[in-house]
Amino acid sequence: MKMPGNMNAMMQQAQRMQQKMKEDIDAIRVEASAGGGMVTVKMDGNKKCLGVKIDAEAAGDAEMLQDMIMAALNEAYAKVEKESQAKMNAMLGGLGLPPGMF
Repeated sequence: MKMPGNMNAMMQQAQRMQQKMKEDIDAIRVEASAGGGMVTVKMDGNKKCLGVKIDAEAAGDAEMLQDMIMAALNEAYAKVEKESQAKMNAMLGGLGLPPGMF
């Protein structure tokens, strides 16, 4: 099915915007810590954990260590969400869509 020229141009623009958004999300890198820096987590924009650093002092208490790792991961996840949302809002802001649609 052939689309009118205007619609085709809009579809191409949407595809370019989608690719740009993917590249922006892929480029996000965040770091979060817990326990006063005893546990540090690095995460990318796709919410993939890139690294975990644990201070030797934290390794002695398994339960505390588990809590700190969980807290650091949750904080990193929240940071990725916030950055992703900001990038999406910046890109889609000029389209006149209702707030909260994306």
